[in-house]
Amino acid sequence: MKQMHKDFGAFRAKLAVIAVAIAAATSPAFAAGVAVCYEQRDEPTLTSISEAITKINTAFDEYKKTNDLRIEAIKKGQPTGDFEAKLSKMDEHMNALTEQKERLEKMETKLARPGALGGGNGGEKGASKEEQEYKNAFLGWLRNPKDIKSQQNLEQRADALRTIETKASPDENFEARSTQTVVGTNSAGGYALPKVIENAIARLSVDISPIRSIATVRTVGTPDYHELFDINGAAFEWLGEGDTRNQTNTPDLAEIVPTFGMSSAKPQASEESMNDLFFNVEDWLTMSAAEAMAQGEGAAFVAGNGTKKPTGFLAGPTPVATADASRAFGTLQYIASGQAAALPTSPDLFYDLIYSLRARYRNNARFVTAKLTLAALRKYKDTTGQYLWQPALTAGQPATFLGYGITEAEDMPAVAANAFPIAFGDFKEGYLIADLVGMRMTRDEITTPGFVKFYVRRRVGGKLRNTQAIKLMKMATS
Repeated sequence: MKQMHKDFGAFRAKLAVIAVAIAAATSPAFAAGVAVCYEQRDEPTLTSISEAITKINTAFDEYKKTNDLRIEAIKKGQPTGDFEAKLSKMDEHMNALTEQKERLEKMETKLARPGALGGGNGGEKGASKEEQEYKNAFLGWLRNPKDIKSQQNLEQRADALRTIETKASPDENFEARSTQTVVGTNSAGGYALPKVIENAIARLSVDISPIRSIATVRTVGTPDYHELFDINGAAFEWLGEGDTRNQTNTPDLAEIVPTFGMSSAKPQASEESMNDLFFNVEDWLTMSAAEAMAQGEGAAFVAGNGTKKPTGFLAGPTPVATADASRAFGTLQYIASGQAAALPTSPDLFYDLIYSLRARYRNNARFVTAKLTLAALRKYKDTTGQYLWQPALTAGQPATFLGYGITEAEDMPAVAANAFPIAFGDFKEGYLIADLVGMRMTRDEITTPGFVKFYVRRRVGGKLRNTQAIKLMKMATS
């Protein structure tokens, strides 16, 4: 009898494992939740956003006390090494808490979506029957590309999807574009990723790439994309009844042409994992490709030179100190820090940076900087002794400096002579990201024996859009 109970218990345990695997395979949200449960971290796991906010505020209170002691030691001519080391550890701790808070916010957002916990295809509510069939055929082909039936099924579903999308568009040129971007044959350079997976990669890229999350992002049908931008707007005049209507000035138009490059990732998995029934190919491919592509794109959006890649907002013409009224459009303005290779000694220059931006752009403005620079910003006080950096007080809101949100971008330059480690502005207005429609993938099981590589790529462009909407701080005396 004891043996029977033991066998039955083992059988129930196996059933539970299978149920979890099936739920994870059919529900991306559930899979993400399971992954979080078993993920190990050095920092204590937080259970709610409110707990994260409380801990960040408590940590910052300790930070302020320690920094005040450091300042007193400086005034007395005493060494400050111990205080600096403690503050550095506190910076790391607050950064870790902030990252966990952001992860919890993203998880709550995902779980709040309709159908997120319903299993099945709840997370793919927007997908049509043909798109879902193409995705299922695509995932089947990923596991077994040499199977003739799998390949034929994929090509049939691709043809059906192309037919539906061609009929749905009144544009006579759509069919030609559709052939190039929606479906394709393996011999012609790989298959197009299903829209469900492509959209998931795009959503994750926004989470990972800080500039993509704050810039204007457009989906375009050609890399020869041009956008006209009205620099000053059309002029106008006040009139009384019967007054002569004068012709107003023609608005100044600037042409914005983003430079494009191929954003690509090549995640690889062992052949054994591909044959494992419980290995979730879709989630693994989505996460691996999104993380790799977003990191590469993030660097290009900041400092890309425009050669086979986007032109970063710091890679345009050399920034100048000239104000908007007399500066050539296309060139950014900088405010000097007053120090040859350091941040300002007084916070007054940060006010100069903020108010060098027109009021229309300040409403949606934010600071963009790297973590090490952010650690230095935490130490600034106003004339009353109040700290200018403040942690987020509510869910979904970032920490602020002088009342404006902060976006951490690790690709921003470090503090050094003539560097631009801080940007401030409305990046929705100031920077353009252009995604060429369609994402393709090629399967490679020859290059590395025993492993399968997935070459995922898409064309992405970027360019400064409105150079009056972003200002920089330069580490220089003038």
